[in-house]
Amino acid sequence: MVLIGLIGGAVTLFGLAAIDGPVQVALILSAIVAAIVALKNGNPWSEISAAGGRAVASVTSAIFILLAVGALIGTWNMAGTIPTLVYYGIQILQPGWFYVASALICAIVSVAIGSSWTTAGTIGVGLVGIATVLGVSLAVTAGAVISGAYFGDKTSPLSETTVLSAQLVGTDIYTHIRAQLWTSGPAFLIALVVFAIIGSQTEVTAGVETVTDLTQLDQLFWITPLTLFPMFLLGFLSYRKVPASLAIMVAALVGGLTAVVLQPDAVMRFVNEPGAAAPLLFLKGIWLAMANGFSENSGIADVDRLISRGGMDSMLYTLWIIIGAVTFGTTMEEFGMLTKLINPVLLRARTQGKLFATAVATAIGLNIFAGDQYIALVLPARMFRIEFQKRGLQPQNLSRLAADAGTVTSALIPWNSCGAFMAVTLGVSTFLYFPFAIFNIASPILSLLYGITGFKIDKLPTAPGPTAEAL
Repeated sequence: MVLIGLIGGAVTLFGLAAIDGPVQVALILSAIVAAIVALKNGNPWSEISAAGGRAVASVTSAIFILLAVGALIGTWNMAGTIPTLVYYGIQILQPGWFYVASALICAIVSVAIGSSWTTAGTIGVGLVGIATVLGVSLAVTAGAVISGAYFGDKTSPLSETTVLSAQLVGTDIYTHIRAQLWTSGPAFLIALVVFAIIGSQTEVTAGVETVTDLTQLDQLFWITPLTLFPMFLLGFLSYRKVPASLAIMVAALVGGLTAVVLQPDAVMRFVNEPGAAAPLLFLKGIWLAMANGFSENSGIADVDRLISRGGMDSMLYTLWIIIGAVTFGTTMEEFGMLTKLINPVLLRARTQGKLFATAVATAIGLNIFAGDQYIALVLPARMFRIEFQKRGLQPQNLSRLAADAGTVTSALIPWNSCGAFMAVTLGVSTFLYFPFAIFNIASPILSLLYGITGFKIDKLPTAPGPTAEAL
């Protein structure tokens, strides 16, 4: 109740700026309240403190991925990788089908590399940049990017959430993916239809200024396919299952080296130290781009906004959210508070439809109150596994349901680690892209409808009864 009150108050008082600090404070204060409740319930402070340590340890990988993505955006802008994507994309992608193409491109990339975060942080950033130049809606573009990225993440055998979903319920990963396609496929088709309709009604708002900006982009950077090498390298490393944080950081460093080789003038403009020795200047440029992001001062606002981004420090607000969210969620989980909330509801879920509705509500509720997609994925799988088995339901029903309601809805919650990541990476507030993340909205709805109607719900084989001879 404290979390609900504080989050609501933050949004009411600060609006879209709530994500820039007030929400983080709300999460930290809520975690403290949860710790006090655990203390009053007889748990020693040493155990509560240790739970907080485990919470932060559980997101160490996510923290390094975020920092690496920040570094990557900085060096890729300086290397001309993102400007090249924008330059080529503006000539290929037309406003009428831009949103559909964005969703499809992100879906293909995400299936190939198995990461919605990496897809959004690389291809997604480029597509949002193209949208800026085209003059189409950034909110719809972000929704299309997220829809495609999460479709790929849910259906890729390389995705850690896909692997986790299958493992948690004890089913084969490919069985899980086949079951997943029955909801993910229709949900993605619905998204494409909606994006096609929106795109057909989109008018180009970019005028002469945008054409000038595009020309300036060509003049500021050497636009060549060679600048896309860091992007292809990242795809290769991801395909080879190199850990995401390591793959992204390597791609960031290669982006910096690419900038030195292909864009020396851009590096010199960025560092802006006339007379400095070239090797030292180049080293300083790579270092600064990774730490604080790349910045351009061309004098043209649209171009400067497009490519002046990135840096590890741009991810600090997101890390603040993640630490607060998982600390609160872990305290709630480990000291029995979540179980107290869910068990009474489970006792009332007597029909299959009510059971599915309870699981969906639990996963979405955990995304809201715990603020982490892994908690929203793991806990429902743990809590409902035995109940699904008792009711004769195959485990892939639960793994699909947990992914549909837990994984994809995480990007819709501003204070969730995924929602915060998408907002800061794409530069579009969660509140703005929420209505256009069609796939993420449609997936849990379809999963719930399947549970109510019984469509594509796999049953456990029933034991054969005694034969007449045995009787």
